[in-house]
Amino acid sequence: MARAEVTGRKAFAGGDEPDAFSIVQFCNRHGISPQLFYKFKDQMPVTFRIGTRVLISKESAARWRAEREAASAAEVQ
Repeated sequence: MARAEVTGRKAFAGGDEPDAFSIVQFCNRHGISPQLFYKFKDQMPVTFRIGTRVLISKESAARWRAEREAASAAEVQ
């Protein structure tokens, strides 16, 4: 990922988390690669588009985590 001083884009510096994540941000936060995201796209959170950007809302990410946790718990039992 390019540095903010090179691209001119401001890095998110707020104390609160953003309301939506890019796919790369989502993958970094969850410790998965973008390749894995696209490979298992049908199991990943719902995305939406704003222009050409593809984003994942924080609510969708939270719902996805809860679904993955429930699926893991069901496999163990």
